[in-house]
Amino acid sequence: MAISMFLNFLFPPPPSLFVTTMSVIAVVSLANAGFNEVKGKHLNYSKFWNVNNAIAKKQMKKLSSRNGMLLLYTPAFLAGAASFWVFPDESFRSLILQGAVLFVHKYSGSMALDSAIPITLSYFLSSATLIYAQNLSIDLPEPAIDLLYPGIALFLVGIIGNFYHHYLLSKLRGKGEKEYKIPKGGLFDYVICPHYLFEIIGFYGFSFISQTLYGFSFALGTTFYLLGRSYATRRWYLSKFDDFPKNVKAIIPFFF
Repeated sequence: MAISMFLNFLFPPPPSLFVTTMSVIAVVSLANAGFNEVKGKHLNYSKFWNVNNAIAKKQMKKLSSRNGMLLLYTPAFLAGAASFWVFPDESFRSLILQGAVLFVHKYSGSMALDSAIPITLSYFLSSATLIYAQNLSIDLPEPAIDLLYPGIALFLVGIIGNFYHHYLLSKLRGKGEKEYKIPKGGLFDYVICPHYLFEIIGFYGFSFISQTLYGFSFALGTTFYLLGRSYATRRWYLSKFDDFPKNVKAIIPFFF
């Protein structure tokens, strides 16, 4: 019954072993990464860029925030840009999705190269697969329930909320300051990772726009990962700051 209702929101799955396999990989790999974050096995970026191995970090190649951002998002950006040439004259839904993929997030904080490479590959493959899965749906029957415009609204809310809270983070330190502080303002008064919350909202915007199995699979996997990452982040703040407010949750206000 629940599966039947869920299928009302999706294009029929295309006969593509690649897309089906990638849908499974997206959920399993990202959920596993989120579980590892909870266990303390972090991807090495931002405040966790060097916490996994105190000896290995001396030999670890460190990327600046600017170089990390370029490495992470340039391949995905190029995939989105190239899609307008590879798949011209697509549907309005496809054009919206391709345009949304072009948006480059702002990243702040240092990053280890050994974490940057798999993250870059993930962004590139997810962007390319999202666009490819959409292309395969062109001649398929439209979903019974159209989520295109709610998806656009969710995407815009996610992008704006993510940008605003990254802006607050960028203003947290004065010129020359490098130490971490407890973020204030916006939803930081309720959760320590509101930027992750809005990132999740943005990814569900992608999935609503696409209404493909892969789109929802990647959004679900991203949810699992960022839940784990935000839990680890809150635990880190509690360990570093005695005055960290206990009522501030990880990612969902008043709940988690």
